Amino acid sequence: MTAQPLPELYTLEDYRHWEGDWELIRGIALAMAPSPALNHQRLGGRIYSQLVEALEDCPHCEALHEIDIEFAQDTVVRPDVILICYEPEGERLTRAPELIFEVISPATARRDEQTKFQLYREEGVSCYVLVYPSAAKAKVYRLVDGDYRKVGDFHDERYTFVLSRCGIDFDFGRLWRPRPPR
Repeated sequence: MTAQPLPELYTLEDYRHWEGDWELIRGIALAMAPSPALNHQRLGGRIYSQLVEALEDCPHCEALHEIDIEFAQDTVVRPDVILICYEPEGERLTRAPELIFEVISPATARRDEQTKFQLYREEGVSCYVLVYPSAAKAKVYRLVDGDYRKVGDFHDERYTFVLSRCGIDFDFGRLWRPRPPR
């Protein structure tokens, strides 16, 4: 009988010395997909812009994009867009955001729909939104009693995210509108 090789596990300290774009989930190093495609970037930008606009009068919450979250000594992820309702301690995020948006691409679908879905649930992320560019829809999940419950699929509807310190009225229809001609 041949022994299975043990997977090599890494830590936050290892992660901080790596070159390139990586995520670290439960000690397993995961290479990030190449730079997001144009439509992926546009959607992420539209999500971020809409959140910033909605938070204009909220002194407690902040939208951020493409930032690492250090959940544990063996887990670091970089969601597309997040919303936090707390003041970070120092320059690194080490607590769960209240809201995470992930724009799904074929290269990231499995990780976003399964691995990160479970991780974000366990870490207590209140709302998780999976955005599907090719289908022009978003799936919204809300954490209820420690488990994600699907709120619904959204295309051109509005939804109010009720967070600990504010409510965000979000217009999903704004995500899919074509760019105006130049």
